[in-house]
Amino acid sequence: MPRTLLRTALLPAGLLAPLCAPQAGATGVPAGTVIENVATASYSNGSGTASIQSNKVSLRVDELLDVAVAGLASAPVPIAAGTAALPYAVTNSGNGPEAFALTAEAAVAGNPFNPTVQGIVIDSNGNGTYDPGVDTPLVPGAATPALAADAAARVFVLVGLPAGVADAATSQVRLTAAAVTGAGTPGTAFAGRGEGGVDAVVGATTARSAALAAVITRIGAVSLTKSAAIVDPFGGSRPLPGALVTYSLVARIVGSGSAEGVVVSDGVPTGTTYQPGTMKLDGAALTDAADSDAGSAGTAGISVALGTLLSGSADRTITFTVKIN
Repeated sequence: MPRTLLRTALLPAGLLAPLCAPQAGATGVPAGTVIENVATASYSNGSGTASIQSNKVSLRVDELLDVAVAGLASAPVPIAAGTAALPYAVTNSGNGPEAFALTAEAAVAGNPFNPTVQGIVIDSNGNGTYDPGVDTPLVPGAATPALAADAAARVFVLVGLPAGVADAATSQVRLTAAAVTGAGTPGTAFAGRGEGGVDAVVGATTARSAALAAVITRIGAVSLTKSAAIVDPFGGSRPLPGALVTYSLVARIVGSGSAEGVVVSDGVPTGTTYQPGTMKLDGAALTDAADSDAGSAGTAGISVALGTLLSGSADRTITFTVKIN
């Protein structure tokens, strides 16, 4: 990237100073700084004392290319449906302004599954939270704005879940940053490509750095158990004509996540007749009509909307009664 473009997008040092990850300090004198030195000699001879100055030696400090990447999440970021935002800090630890190309990789050795990388965004407002529509997405293959020496950018890698992932599984995602000017073996020089036209020289980090952050799946599932209690016309519990059969349906959330839009339905068995007004949810009566409560019932069967079941929430029990014809 041309230096003129880097400067127009420059993010000043300390822009994101509150980042909670250790930041590597920029290396030494700023790139392009002119260091000048003149030596002096004093002496005496038979005619008196004198002093002289040497010629002036001027040096312009080359740019050192270094970067540090750190994951900012102290624990794996939960993910269920939708998108999880993994936070990282990208710090320019060189001595001149530099932009960094970012790549995110989900195929990390040891992962039980590979998250689906959806994109990389810059934390534009610096609040530490991913704000869709506010934070700036990077086009695939694009770089950060130029960062001043010691400046850090917080970025988010957005990931989703592939199908068939187990609950409570943890996987890692690697973010890599590389100096746009160049990276490689320490000491590699790029003539004239540093700040102000000085040379840019690869530092000890190889001008490339990577860090890992983790996601943990929070997936909920619903188990449904059905049982029946019979009261026959003679006070017993045999399935005789005229006997009343009360069905109990117990819905339970399993796993560490939630289940949304849960609806439990059950048909009236052939050879039986639904008994109006017998439907209940957790012991509270529901009307048979499709009205403001959670249930509806008729000759064909019953339906009860349970909404969202959260991990650790109590079982929900639905009962209704039919008569054996």
